[in-house]
Amino acid sequence: MNVAGSITELPQRYPLPPSLGRRHACGCLLSAAFCCLPGLKAQAAALAANAVELTEVAPGIHVFHGVHEEATSANLGAIANIAVIIGNKAVAVVDTGGSLAWGTRLRSAIRSLTALPIRHLINSHVHPDHIFGNAAFDSDGLEIWGHYKLPESLAARGQFYLDQVKELLGGDAEGTRVVAPTRLVNGVQELDLGGRVLRLASHPTAHTDNDLTVYDGATGTLFASDLLFMERLPAIDGSLNGWLSMLAALRNVPAARVVPGHGPVSAPWPAALERQERYLQRLRADLRHLIAAGIPMETAVETAGQSERAHWRLFDDYNARNVVTAYAELEWE
Repeated sequence: MNVAGSITELPQRYPLPPSLGRRHACGCLLSAAFCCLPGLKAQAAALAANAVELTEVAPGIHVFHGVHEEATSANLGAIANIAVIIGNKAVAVVDTGGSLAWGTRLRSAIRSLTALPIRHLINSHVHPDHIFGNAAFDSDGLEIWGHYKLPESLAARGQFYLDQVKELLGGDAEGTRVVAPTRLVNGVQELDLGGRVLRLASHPTAHTDNDLTVYDGATGTLFASDLLFMERLPAIDGSLNGWLSMLAALRNVPAARVVPGHGPVSAPWPAALERQERYLQRLRADLRHLIAAGIPMETAVETAGQSERAHWRLFDDYNARNVVTAYAELEWE
């Protein structure tokens, strides 16, 4: 294994403090439901029938399309895109879904694809729809990779997220728990799956303060997770300026395609960035203008970013929160 970054070993379980307030809740998990299209209804039905459908977007890369819904017992919290990467010697999984029950189904789907050992789980960031299936892979004795700031974020938010999953999924959340990373990335880390080397990179604060991306050079596939939202409105849980800077930097990744955290299973790169960049730039421009004019935050939520409303699902559920988060950042520029 070629190590090009700072790697730290941690205990498998990370202690969690008392729950934080609702203002820290993950938009990905606690959102209002999407308008459910017929194909998404069929996908939810497949989940209920214990089937996890994986689409091969490039040789050896299989992606689950997260449903555009609120996390419920019907979908088991499977609302984010999840990727399985198969090398000649081993398998890596990028995120694991929103519950133990769904993670267990994911593991079964992987076993139907290949008998190769599952060696690596890669947690892209702290939000529960991406990491609460981790426990399903306990028996594999694998490494769980995360951003070097992920343990701190789990300590601050993990119990609150877990309580919310139990509230939303009821009995179907049984056994779901916080499983912390065992390996941390501070910079760049390479994982060799045999004939396929994955490049993991930690990033400065953008969508969150613990965003991690994965790049597969063998197929030119970038796994951006929630640094890229498509179809549904991005949720700012970190820094608006930081996110725009990160998107500009990501354009330099020589990828042919990207797997976003939410949206289609893959999209052409870097064209996939354009709509999200436009929204974030519009929001920043509007807020800078309003702040300069002395318009208070309570009024800014009514107008900032509104010209983008027709282009995004869940706009009314997320834009106001984005305005509040970004206003607090930009008023101190």
